[in-house]
Amino acid sequence: MTTTPTSPRRATPRTRRSAYAYASALAATALVLSACSSGGGGGGGGKEEGVGEDKTGAANYSVGTKDDSTGPAPEVPGAKKGGTVSVLQRDAFNHLDPGQIYYVDMLTAQLLYNRSLTNYKVDDKGRVKVVGDLATDAGTSSDGGKTWTYTLKDGLKFEDGSPITSQDVRWGIERLYASFETDGPLYIPQWLSGDGNDFRKALPDGPYNGQHLPASVLDTPDDKTIVFHFRRPHADTPFATAMPNIGPVKADKDTKQKYDNAPFSSGPYKVGDYKVGKSLTLVRNEHWDPRTDPIRHQYADRFEVSFGHQFADSTRRFLADQGDDKAALSFSNAVAPEMTEKVLADAGTKNRRFLEIQPYVDYIAFNTDRLKDVRVRRALAYAMPNGQILQQNGGATAGVVATNLLSPAMDGYRPTDPFGKKAKPAGDTDKARELLKEAGKLGQEVVYAYPNTDTQQKVAVVVTQALERAGFKVQKKEVDANTYRTAIAEVKNQFDLYRCSWGADWPVSSTVVPPLFDSRQIADGSQNYSHLNDPKVDAEIDRISAVTDVKQAAPEWQKLADRILTEDVPAVPTFYNRQFSLWGSRLGGVKYHPVYGSADPTAVFVK
Repeated sequence: MTTTPTSPRRATPRTRRSAYAYASALAATALVLSACSSGGGGGGGGKEEGVGEDKTGAANYSVGTKDDSTGPAPEVPGAKKGGTVSVLQRDAFNHLDPGQIYYVDMLTAQLLYNRSLTNYKVDDKGRVKVVGDLATDAGTSSDGGKTWTYTLKDGLKFEDGSPITSQDVRWGIERLYASFETDGPLYIPQWLSGDGNDFRKALPDGPYNGQHLPASVLDTPDDKTIVFHFRRPHADTPFATAMPNIGPVKADKDTKQKYDNAPFSSGPYKVGDYKVGKSLTLVRNEHWDPRTDPIRHQYADRFEVSFGHQFADSTRRFLADQGDDKAALSFSNAVAPEMTEKVLADAGTKNRRFLEIQPYVDYIAFNTDRLKDVRVRRALAYAMPNGQILQQNGGATAGVVATNLLSPAMDGYRPTDPFGKKAKPAGDTDKARELLKEAGKLGQEVVYAYPNTDTQQKVAVVVTQALERAGFKVQKKEVDANTYRTAIAEVKNQFDLYRCSWGADWPVSSTVVPPLFDSRQIADGSQNYSHLNDPKVDAEIDRISAVTDVKQAAPEWQKLADRILTEDVPAVPTFYNRQFSLWGSRLGGVKYHPVYGSADPTAVFVK
């Protein structure tokens, strides 16, 4: 998922959530959408003693069993029922409709009122299992991974007490084909019916005119069974069905675009009151049955979400810890960068904060159409001052110096470091100059594009200085932040290098390597910003994509990412993003959500 400086969201199908999360964290640190390699977070407790330290253990993910998918969720020690949780958010929610949700703050909020076929179960050590949410398990594959079957649990109900059936799930999926459903992830409909926007041709009006996908594509043979017949094998289907839009929508409650204002709940809470752009109140859904839910609790009576709280405002309120703010948190507001030292120095915040690596990677892309000599690209990679770039973006609580293209939050991650960024975070000027000299390109001019935000203007200074020390001449090109992403996504852009960022939709690198480096993705608006066109890479992407076990595929993606970075050098990663969160002293059960990179509200209670 790519990020932009002012519109941090992921683009279909893979850019928005990461982008947003990055912006949330970075907006915190800069302004500025995954497991924590350290083993999770949950109430602070010393997670940030190593501020600035790269926690590079492999992410801990697995696919759960039927038993793992059985409710109720394990009780949280000391948890109580009752009370109101206040939620302070900077940005108003664009959507409540689960079909349109792809931003981190909204992804987090929907956990409270929306259930999907599968979801993520996070234990007290931060270990993550993808389990059945509405479904009895994470899915059963056949036909070489092209067919996936799900069975719904008994006792599932909507907020009016009516049963949730496979036809409701089918409706929820088929409405994604309608033209107004544009902002959410589209993996499942594309896997079913066609790449890009071609999938919409299979059901142009969605299910609204009585039309449905044929049973050979999406089958609901009875009220409890959903069968997906994909065009190609997809081993990571259990992760794709955990996206918020792969769940039930009751046909007679589907108000199309207006569904954004009043989604019909399948979770422990339902919309009580919603004032667009101002506030959202979630109240108990009395028809939610905890015996069906392995993930969520219903401790608090209500969640009162208010918008317009800048990071400094929410941080001050959490620090002061007065009145109703004692029972307040934020899904995605990070600690304001200018206040991090104060928070870290306050012993009273020790058990009500976390600092975790997110699944988002900031990097500098090289335009391989213009920079054809790999030695020049390699020189740029060695010269890039990762540590100084991170410092301009907020320092140790904003991120960790990146050493390769995959975040430590990804399954299969290994701490490879081909350009020696740990040893020389300011860049290796001598090595870069040596490569330029070898290529006969000392003094080569490069056009460096960046958005005109305060932070990126500061970053541009340290990048330019480093590259000039290495023997480059740098032409800085400042681009309007509102049009920046469009500008760099043009295949014929006139830039040589430019700041980008990316995060995975789930902790499998099939959502990182192919969108960024598959030559078949090269097009205006796509995320292969480097325009890498390497048939060997494409062939390897196809090979790994066909692996039917995601755990076996994970290290293969890391190997391919490292090969791309060292042999093709289409980019240089600069830093892995972090989320630094603080909350009020009367809240318990707050933990880090490793996949979303935010505060997990599913077990929160008021003490």
